[in-house]
Parts: sequence; C-alpha cells; structure tokens
Amino acid sequence: MASSDLVEYYRRRAGEYEAIYARPERQADLAHLKSVIAQRLRARRVLEVACGTGYWTTGIAAAAASVVATDLADEPMQIARNKAYAKEVLFRKEDAYRLPSDLGRFDGAFVGFLWSHIPRERLGEFVGSLHARLDAGARVLILDNTYVGGSSTPLSAPDAAGNTTQERTLADGSRFRLLKNYPAPGELEAHLPGAVSVTTLKYYWLAETQV
Repeated sequence: MASSDLVEYYRRRAGEYEAIYARPERQADLAHLKSVIAQRLRARRVLEVACGTGYWTTGIAAAAASVVATDLADEPMQIARNKAYAKEVLFRKEDAYRLPSDLGRFDGAFVGFLWSHIPRERLGEFVGSLHARLDAGARVLILDNTYVGGSSTPLSAPDAAGNTTQERTLADGSRFRLLKNYPAPGELEAHLPGAVSVTTLKYYWLAETQV
C-alpha cells in the first residue's frame, strides 16, 4: 500500500474521524489517556506528529508550553486548525519520515495512531526522523490501537515483512485497504531508545520513552 493511499483515506475520512471516540465503551480508556498525556507533556515544547483533526491536540495544548502539530492530510488538519486551544498551536503540513529542521527543537513529542500505519521495514526511518527534532531528555509518547476481537477490523495474513492490512469502508461507501500493524513482542523496545514503558488498556496502548 502506498503512503498516498493512506493520506487519501484520511482526507476523505476527516468529517467522520472523531465518531470512533464517541463510542461509550471507550470512554474510560480515553479519560485515562487524556489525563496521563497531559501530565507527561506538561510544560514541554511538544512536537505532535499525525495530529489529524486535533482531537488530542486540544488537551496537549492546555498542558504544554508550546505545540507544533504536523500532518500530511489537508482536510483533517483544517478541522484541527478551526478548533479552540488554550494557547496558539502552529500547524504544519509535513511528511513524518522527513521532518524538516525548521520545525525547531522539542523536549516532548506525541505520535497518535501513526505507528500502526508504518511498514515494519520503515520504523527505523520514522524514529530517526522524529528523534532528529528532539533535544536530549525529550519525552516521547506514542499512542495507538489495541486489537480487540469483535471490535477491531479483521486483519489480513502478514506479508513477507510481517505487515498486515485492513479493509475499511467510509460512510460514502468507498473502500480502502490500509496497512495496519499491531506491535509484535519486543518491537517497541527494539526501535525506541532507552527504557520503554508501555501501558496497555482494552482499546489502546500508550508507550513512553525518553531520548
């Protein structure tokens, strides 16, 4: 699957993206995550990668010293730009694999729901791009989905690199086959520097590490 397919999917899903967060069974997980993320990024200069519609950006901005939020899809980021924030957020359209130096330097980072869309063979490339923008001691939080039988979309068989896919259908009936990986045992520890702490909830997992 080409990265352009993923961007097109999220461009077309923008208006319906946050419906997933309204599901009653996910509210306990979401409340816990919002509290933890705000606490861990409080007073830090935060780079957010794959900000989407800004669902997580609002809470981060209320706690952080500053926020630069990036994404590669215009439509979700336009929704994010139109939200109200506790402080000004700078939005930039950027490729997560090639984060430019003019974004600045950061002592905090948040990556929401991108890890599962990265081909396993490109995880090192993504981590290198992110860490090039971070100061020593920066705190990195990575949030993504836990696979839940009966709730999560079924996965394909893995390819030679271990990547799996899901078929997604949007409200307009359009269908996309997207790369969607769930971390293999030891994968996060292998690609992230330092000690990695992982919190696994029913619907989500949150990894934290320090550069």
